[in-house]
Amino acid sequence: MARIELSGIQKRWGKVVGVRDVDIEIADEEFVVFLGPSGCGKTTTMRMIAGLEEPTEGEVIMDGEVMNDIDARDRDVAMVFQGYALYPNMTIYENIRFPLRMREVPKGEQDALVRRAAEMTELTDYLDRKPSALSGGQRQRAALARAIVRQPQVFLMDEPLSNLDAKLRQAMRVQIKHIQRQLKVTTVYVTHDQIEAMTLADRIVIMEGGAIQQIGTPDDIYNDPANTFVAGFIGSPPMNLVEGAIDAGTFTAQGIEVTGLPAALSGNVVLGFRPEDCTVGGNTPHLKGSVFGVEPTGDLTYLTIKVGGQQIEVKADRAFRAELDTEITVTFDPARICLFDAKSGERLR
Repeated sequence: MARIELSGIQKRWGKVVGVRDVDIEIADEEFVVFLGPSGCGKTTTMRMIAGLEEPTEGEVIMDGEVMNDIDARDRDVAMVFQGYALYPNMTIYENIRFPLRMREVPKGEQDALVRRAAEMTELTDYLDRKPSALSGGQRQRAALARAIVRQPQVFLMDEPLSNLDAKLRQAMRVQIKHIQRQLKVTTVYVTHDQIEAMTLADRIVIMEGGAIQQIGTPDDIYNDPANTFVAGFIGSPPMNLVEGAIDAGTFTAQGIEVTGLPAALSGNVVLGFRPEDCTVGGNTPHLKGSVFGVEPTGDLTYLTIKVGGQQIEVKADRAFRAELDTEITVTFDPARICLFDAKSGERLR
């Protein structure tokens, strides 16, 4: 299908910088997710790939060809938006067929292509209905089918599941990943939802302030965050981040002491540890605080512990219960602790 390269991409509107110094190579057939909060530059980056925005600097390259001067309609990409963008006066069949008509695909081929796309998105029984007669999930599948029918080199998806409820989002995630694997189409997906990113992506590109913070597989991003922004953005709950000081291999902060850390480090640092890497109690606990909240969820219990002026999140056993304000201790897994520079937020290794 297509290999995409973004080289030195920047986008500015006067003094406002939307995207800065983006460099990434996306392999043929790869599923890459751009993840970050609103305003981080992820959608603008996708729009530059699509040709809907022109880079202020840098090059968008597809299969070795610079695309900066190529119109969006000539880039052979198909987009799926947050809004379904279906024509309300057309049936689902006609909505899916519309791109084929615009591209003047021979009429004899159109029906087979439409029905193939409908079958892949489980819409065969709804082709004679209009969008108003479909549920939100069915309408999003129709939008996906309309992208599929074009047989593009690249899929571009801009928060396509944001309008769906949690159950439908889960079902659509599975369907999108399955279809992408079937079609083997290079896919760029934009979202602010970390669950979508973790479950869909071959690689995740985390952005903040218009710049890339980290690129890696979901496991890399989760287990080895490059800085405090990534650590605090990924995970539910995210990684606990505690400011303190380290000296001679010992980290100290109010209510927390951790020994056995690298002796070469000294000064102000941020200690990071994930809620699931904690054990309530233990022979040599690292943290002492009081129970601030207990949230049973069935498969586990979310425990919030107040330590000094900070709240620490811990995932405890499903059967764990405690009264509020009870004194409690917690032990960390030393192998899973991360240290970050207190000033820059960058990972210390």
